[in-house]
Formats: sequence, structure tokens, C-alpha cells
Amino acid sequence: MSEGNSQGLSREPLSAVAVLSCINKAPDGYYVVAQTTDGSDADLWKDGLFKSKVTRYLCYTRNTGPDVVVDLKLTDIKEVLPEGFAPVLETIDTKESATRKKRLCVKTLPRGAADTAVNDIQIISKSKYQIKDYTCVGEMNNMWIWYRTGEFSKCVATQAKSTETTSGASSSRWTPSRPDYKQQNSGSLTLSAFDDVPFVVSQKFHQDAIPTQQVNLMGITIKSLAEIEEEYHYNFSTEKSIAY
Repeated sequence: MSEGNSQGLSREPLSAVAVLSCINKAPDGYYVVAQTTDGSDADLWKDGLFKSKVTRYLCYTRNTGPDVVVDLKLTDIKEVLPEGFAPVLETIDTKESATRKKRLCVKTLPRGAADTAVNDIQIISKSKYQIKDYTCVGEMNNMWIWYRTGEFSKCVATQAKSTETTSGASSSRWTPSRPDYKQQNSGSLTLSAFDDVPFVVSQKFHQDAIPTQQVNLMGITIKSLAEIEEEYHYNFSTEKSIAY
């Protein structure tokens, strides 16, 4: 997808910035900065002397997420990474080196913690030109990258927080140790319908123990343990007399 040089029709914040190796391989929801403001090719890799087969294009997305892009920087490869920034090292589609000589760095913050965020990126092919309300990031391959920031609605973050709070409140209404108790908002406990109901074994199940008796089943006599012990008891007296 490409927004061209629309000067940022949308004011929604960017949630991610990436680099593509092929202009036609942008992930779903990503817009490609395919052209400069004057309609030239916005390839950030092309060689000025020889036509290179390697291409690199900036792309970004406004997909709703927990973070928003708040700043962009261009640094030399050997420079120390600015605090709070993350470098774009690989292309999002082929995992190759994203840039050469210079490095694009992106700073993000949680949506609820940011007052303003980046909402558009443009590329200019001539240094003397400027875009109103845009900030220049720097030059790469004789092209200048500019971005615009602005306030944005945080209703998505507020809604997520509200949902989380509601979920937490809902889960706290039940005590883990006693599932038959309900906890009200005041913190007091109310009894369920089963509390104070006496549970006893019915009298019909109370029967006196029946003494064990011999049972003759199909000619087989079933004896008690005491009868078996008495009948088959052996005191090993003979063995003991021989041993001593």
C-alpha cells in the first residue's frame, strides 16, 4: 500500500516504522513511502553511478497497538545508539541489511504515556525544500526524510485499561478458597443458599453390624478369618525341636 506524498491525510499515530527490500512485499496494514514529494523514486539504497538491483523503501503502519512512534533519528553506523531508540537493522520482508552507511532509529512509547506521536513520514529529493509542520530527520542517499507529529486520541488505551480493570474486579468477586461465597464490592461476604443446611446420613442407612456367618454357596463353604486361622494354624514345634 502506498500513500504517496499525500502530506499525511491521516492524523492517527504510527505504531511501527520499517524498511522494505521490495516495494510490493509490504505486510498487511503497512504503507510504503514509494515516492518523494516531487514524484521521484524514494529508493534509499540506489547508487548514483550504477543501477543497483538492491532497493530499500521506508514503510510504516498505523495498526492499533500498545505503543506509538514518538521520534525518529538518523545516525552513522558507528555512532552510539541514542538513548531510548531502537535501530531498524533488517528489512521486514527479507531480513537483509536495512540500510548502509547510516542507521534509522525509532523511539516508541506506550500509547497512554505519549502526549504526541509521529503520524506521517515524507521524503524530499532536494535539500532546499521544506514541508510545513514537519521535522527533518536527516539525509540518506541524497534524500531527506521528514516526519510530522501531533496529538492523538488515547481512547484505545483508555478502553483497554477499563477492560482490564473490569476483568480484575470481576475476578475478585469470588474467593478461591470458598467458591460458594460471593464477595460484594464492600468487601463483606454473603452466605450462599447451601450454608447452615445440616448434612447428615439418613437413618435408613444406620443398621447394626451383621455378624459373619458361614455361607454355603453351591457346596463351597465360606469361612471367616478366625475359622481359617484356627483350622490351619501350625506352630512349627517339630522344626523347632530339631533346630534346638
